[in-house]
Amino acid sequence: MSGLKLFHTTKSGVTEVMPRLAEVESEVQGLVEANMEMLLGVRFLASEYSIGPVHGGRIDSLGLDENGSPVVVEYKRGVDSGVINQGLFYLSWLMDHRAEFQHLVRDQLGATTAAHVLWSAPRLICVAGDFTRYDVHAVREHRRTIDLVRYRFFGKDLLGLETVASVSGRTSAAERVRLHAAVLPPVRGHSGALAELAEAVDEVLLGLGDGVSRVQRKQYRAYQRLRNFACVCPPQKTKVLVYLMADPGEVDLVPGFTRDVTGLGHHGTGDLEVQLRSERDVERAVDLSRASYAAG
Repeated sequence: MSGLKLFHTTKSGVTEVMPRLAEVESEVQGLVEANMEMLLGVRFLASEYSIGPVHGGRIDSLGLDENGSPVVVEYKRGVDSGVINQGLFYLSWLMDHRAEFQHLVRDQLGATTAAHVLWSAPRLICVAGDFTRYDVHAVREHRRTIDLVRYRFFGKDLLGLETVASVSGRTSAAERVRLHAAVLPPVRGHSGALAELAEAVDEVLLGLGDGVSRVQRKQYRAYQRLRNFACVCPPQKTKVLVYLMADPGEVDLVPGFTRDVTGLGHHGTGDLEVQLRSERDVERAVDLSRASYAAG
């Protein structure tokens, strides 16, 4: 990991745990696929998925993220400048074979999930031993949502993942207007104040760091790096609800402001509900938002 050192502490001192790459690419792939939802926030669908004899090749992993977006995951043991172009080729194939992908989702996750696949925001995640500065520059020139993730093994049983670059797909001006309107619907008697409140939340969440992208669903807007760290629901009559990935058990819950919704059904992801009624509430929630961003 770039700049990261890991040490094992004992009573007599510390011993550095040396980082290493996988012996073979399949070591990384197998571990990620077995724990994809925990590591990447993506539900695993298929491994080594053949795209047929005409196009040739196999997609390393296929998945569906927390917001219903299709995900292609490609792996490389070390540094390989071809991983991005290879992944983009598979992503283009996927967009041309939507029915096939939805059939796979239906078989693995059910008809309801398959009916709500979000085709407006497909993603490519590249997991590799490292990336060059040219790779980071290249992803910023594409019109796709791409995450570059560096891995390292430490010792026998530790895995580290670091997001090197996270770029959201570009949208047209018309699409940006549509997304803005979707998250700020008119609310009788409170539309102006709540719209401004939702805009303030949007500004805070986007400003937490580089690589934050927004994904609009009918019932919420997700803010993500590699995975969701916040979900904002459309304004209600008197408040805006935000769901964060921050651990509710580590938060001093305040009635009427924060609530533990672990195990309770709600739109979006995150177990900490934050109820915002004023700009003061937005300011009070900034530290919680930062903690959620760090967790994501």
